[in-house]
Amino acid sequence: MINIRKNILGASSVIGLMLFLLGCATYNDRIIPYYKDVSAGNYADAEKQLDKNTLIQKPRNRLLYLMEKGRVCHLNGKYNESNQYFNEADSMLEQGLTSVADAAVGLFVNPMSQRYKGEDFEKFMIHYYKALNYIYLHNTEDAIVEARRISLQAQQQGDKFNNNNNRYSNDAFSLAFQGLLYESDKDVNNAFISYRNAAEIYFASPDSTYYGTRIPAELKRDLIRTASLNGFTTEAEQFEKTFGITYQPAPLPEGGELVFFWENGLAPVKTQVDLDFSLIRDSNGALFFTDAAGGITVPFEYSGDRNKVDLKSVESLRAAFPKYIPQKPYYASATITNNQVQVPLEKTEDVTDLAIKTLKQRALAEMSKVLSRLAVKKMAEYSMRAAANTNGKTNSLLEAGSYGMQLYSLLSEKADTRNWQTLPAQICYARIPLQRGENTISITMKTSNGADETKTIKINGNGRLQFYNFSTLR
Repeated sequence: MINIRKNILGASSVIGLMLFLLGCATYNDRIIPYYKDVSAGNYADAEKQLDKNTLIQKPRNRLLYLMEKGRVCHLNGKYNESNQYFNEADSMLEQGLTSVADAAVGLFVNPMSQRYKGEDFEKFMIHYYKALNYIYLHNTEDAIVEARRISLQAQQQGDKFNNNNNRYSNDAFSLAFQGLLYESDKDVNNAFISYRNAAEIYFASPDSTYYGTRIPAELKRDLIRTASLNGFTTEAEQFEKTFGITYQPAPLPEGGELVFFWENGLAPVKTQVDLDFSLIRDSNGALFFTDAAGGITVPFEYSGDRNKVDLKSVESLRAAFPKYIPQKPYYASATITNNQVQVPLEKTEDVTDLAIKTLKQRALAEMSKVLSRLAVKKMAEYSMRAAANTNGKTNSLLEAGSYGMQLYSLLSEKADTRNWQTLPAQICYARIPLQRGENTISITMKTSNGADETKTIKINGNGRLQFYNFSTLR
């Protein structure tokens, strides 16, 4: 029996060491080569890195792979291929990624071992890139389909949180973008509705700020203009008064207009933080977890008899939780110029702020799941150890098993540090008039230390509303 115990303890130590070495690495650590290639603009190499990375190729990470692949193909100008990947990602989300087996994996192993289901704001971004891909492929009909699907996504998001304004229950940028898509299809009625829906999200906030973004001046002008074009005089005057803007109708520029999106920086990365908790029973018999400082209290999710829970079995727990680390963009601001017209690029979506705040919104619920899972493991380990020492005799097999369970519980604990990391830190935009024929658009970007850098692009003015997205991923 002694040899059996030694063998089990030895095997447990080896397994534990392997789990520890793997557990120390976050998702970001394990995809760094891909991440660096994207940041450097080496998109072809980035695709190769994705295809050979064993972590993101795992079935549980399929959604993440599809979103990353769709994004890098878009950056590389492979718009048709990009949408093939985004369409598959869309299909996976529609079919659902939750199952009993997947829930069991999260319960008995860790959330990093479950299927990646995507952040709520990531789902909206799929529609943004799909619509742009269709526009660049001159497929206006499918781009408008994506505009309608933004409404469906917004409805699902609202239903998820009962349209709670304190939760991320909609996406103002996606609705403003939807309005632009409708307007490009000369559907000013639906464009007005979309702009109004976007503006109402800002109105619902006391300071008209939505996840790090103030209502853009361009959205204000678009809302008033489309209200006027639809003959909604009362609404137009009301919005003029609200925004302090006097609308003056003007003919469409001869070459049309360009809506320019600047995708600046890279989304935050997730890391892991470890916190210590204890299981406490209050005077009413209720069980909850509290941290060492007593500043955090988390409910214990347990379906068994709470009165029979032995607190000694869960004296202390070390739990792993995800935390976003922002990446400060290299560029702080930018303007675009066409001839004598210069327009500042306004922030319309702050992905960094969204990521951090939406994670914080669900932090208590996630803490409860993690701690409850660990507590159940700890109770099972304690019961096995108690069973190994009964009537003054020691069952070496059970004792060794309890130590192996303890080691596994400790070293398999891991936070879910996955996210769509090649999304921009923020999206800014502006609308600028075009001349008929070739236009040279200058983008002047100011770095964080105050230096200016200028890039130019060529746009052919065709009398219509056009789109262009420009990425600076560093």
